Amino acid sequence: MIKKLLLAVLLAAPMCLSAQTLKFGTVNTQEIFNVMPEKATAEATLRETAAKYDAEGKKLQDAFTALQAEYQKMEEDATTPKAIKDRRMQELQESYQKIQNFQQTANQDLQRQQETLLAPIMEKLQNAIKAVGAEGSFTFIYDLSAPAVIYTGEGAQDVTPLVKAKLGIK
Repeated sequence: MIKKLLLAVLLAAPMCLSAQTLKFGTVNTQEIFNVMPEKATAEATLRETAAKYDAEGKKLQDAFTALQAEYQKMEEDATTPKAIKDRRMQELQESYQKIQNFQQTANQDLQRQQETLLAPIMEKLQNAIKAVGAEGSFTFIYDLSAPAVIYTGEGAQDVTPLVKAKLGIK
């Protein structure tokens, strides 16, 4: 009985000692990300690109509206041959399809640009968190902006200010 008790204590001792050396931290990556100057630059670039796409989309829409008005006049004119009306209807459908294709391409390009512009910023943030974790000897750092419930307990330290300092953000 004493041998089993001694064995249990010896097996549990390393776990208790290692639990005392664990250091937990929390960070709010969304808060940091929102104040990073690189994010504002990326968003400005995306807004400029979106404005160019909007302008081009408006031109396509205006051309479609003009074709539609012309077609409606033709429909009201009983002397216009059916073949001409059919051709105008086909042009109208093609114009509409161009608008649809353009919108899809523009959305895909904007999404790709967003990913391309924001990826290095996120990588920089992750590297700063890793550096703070290594410098502060943290075992775990939990992201408070993640959609999961996180238990931080009394021993956890919020390292958001340390990460901001590492990135040079006040």
